[in-house]
Amino acid sequence: MKLIIASNNAHKVSEIKAILGAYYEDIQSLREAGIDIDVDEDADTFEGNALKKAAEVFAAADADAVISDDSGLEVDALGGAPGVYSARYAGEGHDDAANNAKILEKMRDVPTEKRTCRFVSAVALVRRDKEDIVVRGAVEGRLLTAPHGDNGFGYDPLFFYEPLDKSFAELTAEEKNTVSHRKNALSALRERLEQEK
Repeated sequence: MKLIIASNNAHKVSEIKAILGAYYEDIQSLREAGIDIDVDEDADTFEGNALKKAAEVFAAADADAVISDDSGLEVDALGGAPGVYSARYAGEGHDDAANNAKILEKMRDVPTEKRTCRFVSAVALVRRDKEDIVVRGAVEGRLLTAPHGDNGFGYDPLFFYEPLDKSFAELTAEEKNTVSHRKNALSALRERLEQEK
């Protein structure tokens, strides 16, 4: 059984291989599968984007299944923003620093108790001759008033994770992998696959 991961992110690929290795003996990234495709993620939900990407890659691939994910940050005081626009919150072509600066500016006068937020990850698995599976994972946190830590990427330096008393950018890769939104989504996917056995 061959699974293609709709990504070339090495960290994501290794995480998926570790969690789903028991179900697919051949797991490849887009690059490993020789696929060069750029999907326009224009859905209004994480689930919609993940499913669209998985379906388009599946149509172009020679595989039994394709897995894709879409993730981002939801801030309660901003009505769930930046949400699906997390990667381009400061506009097209902007980077993590610009996105972080914009969210800090928008949240400047919001008190600590109202800075609740969560990282969300939707994972879609499109399969040959079986129904699609779409699951969601999340991890709750609080938005800091300034960046902390040098690990991670995106909004990690601003995302304070209470149980470990650190920002996501202060966690080791191992710590983050045990609590992350993607790990929670992949665990939910694995449970669904277990139920099918």
